[in-house]
Amino acid sequence: MPIEPPVMAGSTALSDEAVVSRVLAGETALFEVLMRRHNQRVYRAARAIVRDAREAEDVIQEAYVNAYTHLSQFDGRAQFSTWLTKIAVYEALARVRRQRRYEPLDESPMELNMPTSTSPDPERQAFGRELGALIESAVDALGDGYREVFMLRQVEGLSTTETAEFLGVSEDVVKTRFSRARHSLQQHLLDRAGAATSQAFTFGQDHCDRLVATVMARIAIGL
Repeated sequence: MPIEPPVMAGSTALSDEAVVSRVLAGETALFEVLMRRHNQRVYRAARAIVRDAREAEDVIQEAYVNAYTHLSQFDGRAQFSTWLTKIAVYEALARVRRQRRYEPLDESPMELNMPTSTSPDPERQAFGRELGALIESAVDALGDGYREVFMLRQVEGLSTTETAEFLGVSEDVVKTRFSRARHSLQQHLLDRAGAATSQAFTFGQDHCDRLVATVMARIAIGL
């Protein structure tokens, strides 16, 4: 949801292209409309690269300053949001590359680079409990014959042969049920996560206001 400015009556109905034209014509204050309209998207793009909220804010601040400085180069061939996001992405990539913190993956299977810690972390423990409860409900939702296969193979770590012996079925049945159970479980978790995805990495009102004020101040004094 775009975070529109509380003032500038009528400006929120203008297209990006119309706002750009008016800014270039001297209505500098209207640049705030563009920032508030696209802060969320630009923030998420930068945040995905730098992996730090505060640094992402620094990136998008510079991106907006660069966009304002080169606003006359926007030719309308792409959407303004696309043009602006590219500027932010280039700024973010340049930053992490300067810091030697960016190593693009090849096409081999991706492994998540999850942080590890041996010290207790209450937030992580709470997350673990929530995740555990979510997995339990997902396993409970599996069909008869599939729950026990998944539990024995995935949770208890039994082999296909051992699982087949425990349940009195063939190894082929175990393989089929385990594969289908994993697929069903993954889909269930993805569906549950999907509802929360849009709320992830949210660029809140306070952050938006602070960023807009900073950029507009830099514009006012000539960047």
